Amino acid sequence: MDLLQAIILGIVQGLTEFIPISSTAHLVFASRITGIYGGDPEKITATMAVIQLGTLAAVFVYFAGDIWSITSAFVRDHWNLLFNKRGMRFSGTDGNRPIFLSPESWLGWLIIVGSIPIGTVGYLAKDHIEGPGTKNLWFISIMLIAIAILLVVAERLGSQRKEMRHLGLSDAVVQGFCQILALMPGASRSGSTIMGGLLAGEKRETAARFSFLLSIPAITASGLLELRKAVDILPEGTFVPLLVGVIVSAIVGYLSIWFLLAFLKRNSTMVFVVYRVVLGVVILVLLWQGIIDPVVQ
Repeated sequence: MDLLQAIILGIVQGLTEFIPISSTAHLVFASRITGIYGGDPEKITATMAVIQLGTLAAVFVYFAGDIWSITSAFVRDHWNLLFNKRGMRFSGTDGNRPIFLSPESWLGWLIIVGSIPIGTVGYLAKDHIEGPGTKNLWFISIMLIAIAILLVVAERLGSQRKEMRHLGLSDAVVQGFCQILALMPGASRSGSTIMGGLLAGEKRETAARFSFLLSIPAITASGLLELRKAVDILPEGTFVPLLVGVIVSAIVGYLSIWFLLAFLKRNSTMVFVVYRVVLGVVILVLLWQGIIDPVVQ
């Protein structure tokens, strides 16, 4: 992989990781167009996961204040709970939240709970996720259209009344299980979790914000595991291009987060739905006509 290929992959990763149009689908096309590693699925998967660390950095920077408040409150509240600080209430609830937890530390627990499903399934299905079948364009195109349809359903059925302070275990569980869909190429992690948030009754911006926070454990685990593997399987001279790709994806990813949160304050997800359907149909037609191959041979 050279610098130009890394820059292209970084731009594609940054644009599509947070916007609900499937980063995997676009990265598969980008990897084919740039011809990295001759289409080797294992090396491409490792490269994608490492470049994801750039978008993880974007989340850390954009939500630095939230992450700090969640982490510090989580440590403080559980320290007080452990040592039974005088005057602390240990029973009762404030809405969905146990009374002895602050809103910030409660959000930390929701992120933990919401991360368990994808962590479990991702670990158990690790070999399949890294295999060539996950780059099959028939499956990718179908998932592009399927999640688009589910987003429409979520837009129609969701009450869209919950803000961040209203989130409870049901929101974490719903979005957490929807995040499992991200293991299927073409689904989109952000698209799946935003869909889950809408179905749980969250406002669009709330669903997107919690989706981004929920991405931190998943992307961190995936990126670090693949980084260790990438060191062994990627050819020499790859480090510098990979680093460039990570930096580019971080910058573009930060701008994508800003754009999507601002966009969803006033707009629905329909523009992304239309894009997903059109892209999925175009891929299906190209496959049906034999113009492109479902997998790289």
